[in-house]
Amino acid sequence: MSNDEKMTGDLFEVDKRLALKPVVDFNTYLRTAFGNGPCTCSRCLASAGDETGYEHAHSFNFDGQPANRRFASTAGSDVLQALKKAWLSYTKAELEVSGELALDTVKEFVQPELHKRLKPLFVASGLVKDVDGSLQLQAQAAA
Repeated sequence: MSNDEKMTGDLFEVDKRLALKPVVDFNTYLRTAFGNGPCTCSRCLASAGDETGYEHAHSFNFDGQPANRRFASTAGSDVLQALKKAWLSYTKAELEVSGELALDTVKEFVQPELHKRLKPLFVASGLVKDVDGSLQLQAQAAA
């Protein structure tokens, strides 16, 4: 087999780790972590959607569409649990729950159209803190 044939064959190889249940579940979780429209919690309604002073964002914009974080299922501990399962299945290693989160590794097992939801979810849930563009895992979210 020539090098060209090998390279062409590699293009059509699908990483079987992407079909593992925890990885599929994490992608589904990302898809459902946000509801349609701006946040309608009592705090957002009282402030007419002005989130000034909020520690974490409630409303987001993905591709021109307003979205809101589903608080009931996106606490830092919930996000961490889903992430740890997918990480372990994909990498075959435990996720280090302190220090910098390797977002590039997470993106390897997340569907490309969901990449834009990762950082907003991780920051808004309190799982990570954005420190000069570096996502630092927060110990309290890991507890």
